[in-house]
Formats: sequence, C-alpha cells, structure tokens
Amino acid sequence: MSITVEQLTYIYNAGQPMERLALDNVSLTINDGEFIGLIGHTGSGKSTLVQHLNGLLKPTKGRVLLDGVDIHSKTISLRSVRQRVGIVFQYPEYQLFGETVFEDVAFGPKNMGVPEAELEDRVVQALTMVGLDPNIKERSPFELSGGQKRKVAIAGVIAMQPHVLILDEPTAGLDPKGRDEILSLITRLHQERNTTIVLVSHSMDDVARLANRLIVMAQGKVVFDDTPSSVFAHADYLEEIGLGVPQVTRLLQELSKHGFAIRTDLYTIEDAEGEIVKILETK
Repeated sequence: MSITVEQLTYIYNAGQPMERLALDNVSLTINDGEFIGLIGHTGSGKSTLVQHLNGLLKPTKGRVLLDGVDIHSKTISLRSVRQRVGIVFQYPEYQLFGETVFEDVAFGPKNMGVPEAELEDRVVQALTMVGLDPNIKERSPFELSGGQKRKVAIAGVIAMQPHVLILDEPTAGLDPKGRDEILSLITRLHQERNTTIVLVSHSMDDVARLANRLIVMAQGKVVFDDTPSSVFAHADYLEEIGLGVPQVTRLLQELSKHGFAIRTDLYTIEDAEGEIVKILETK
C-alpha cells in the first residue's frame, strides 16, 4: 500500500490575522514496507504533515492519495483510511481513558466493527507484540508505569492492524530503558509484520540506526528525501536548521579534519568502529 502526497499546502487559521503557512507545496511518496525517518526542527511542519496522512487534517491545497485514491473523495471513507494508517501521537498515554487495559486496547478495533469474538484475540496479540503480559488486560491502565502506559497506547493502534504506522516522537519523556524498548518494538513491527513505519523524531542517532530513508523538513518544505548517508553528508546545512548529524558521524568528520584518512559517510556505531579499527591497524 502506498501513500502519495501531491503539492500539499496547509494554512492554519486561513484568512484570519493569525494565519500561518505550515506546509508549502509538499510532494512525496511512501512506499509499501518502508521504514522512514521524518525529521525537522520544531515548527518545520512534520507533525502537520503526518496528520494529513490519515485524514485528521484536510489540505488547503493539494491531495493525499492512498493507493491512488484521494482520501477526501467520495469513493473512500476516512474510517477505512484510519484503519489502514494508524498514528501514535506524542505522549499517547495521556489519551488512555478505559477502566481496564482491555477496554483501551479494544476501543479502536471495536469501533472498526471487529466482532466481539475476535476482540479478545486482537487485544492479546497486541499486548504480546508490545512486550506486555496479556494478563495485564484486566488491570486499570492508570496503575501502570509510564513505559507500560506508553506500550498500552501503542497496542491500541496495533490492535487495529494498520498497514502503515506513524509514530510522532514515541520515545519522548521515557528513560533510556523505556526508550530502547519502544524502538525495539517498532523495529519488530517492521521486520516481522512488514508494517510501513514513519518515525517522527528529533534524534539523529535513532533515525540513522533504524530508518532506510530520511525525509527532512524545514519551514514547511521537504529539503531532503534520501538515504541516511546522503542526508548526513549535508552536516553544515542540517546544523543551520537545528538538526545536526549523528554523534558518530560528527566524530568521523572531526577525525578527517585532523588529517585522518577516514570515511565520513558512516552513521552507525558498528560501521564507525570498523572504520576506526582499520585506521589504527595502519598506524
């Protein structure tokens, strides 16, 4: 399943004194099975963009196509779009409301029309996928730890079995252990279910390690759409727009500036380690 964005423009408070251009003629395609990192400084337009991908916002101009069909046309329902394109917002645990974990996780599938007999399986599978004991389903979500609440909120989206999963800063506010668990979960969803992932993040290190393609936004426009190595080659510009590059990439660039004949287009610790070992072996 593909999502195509064509010349998308969005204006907040259009025609009013507080009018603000959030997206400016954005065009891109998200292909089936991709793992995309969507990055940009605060106010760059990335969160506004993802809210268009399942119809939460309607374009001021332009179109969003799901498998070639305009999601705002009469030939498709937004309900069916949201079944296929799920969004996990920043701090999703704040949106928990059910008396039990089961009620929260089952809410989406139930509203999709999933039969009662199937709901139990959906909930158990989703909780297992996020690394929670299914027996937790009878507990109140408000008794859980912050990391567990985050997982329950993500399980609620997974239970709808979307083809595309968009996560807006999913590790915000978590401790290192909780952060690693959430990123590991996202990786498993991509690998085991071939779920298309769009990870919105400020962390260059996270997207460098996980994503196969990076989309960089600034001032409502897409400024880069390429592989991580190609994007991080523009370190100076990335710093100008408040992003920078992964720490290992910056280390390699600094070593190069100090006369070491070393590659500077690497961005994972493993690749950088191998390159540094090769340099040391020649000394």
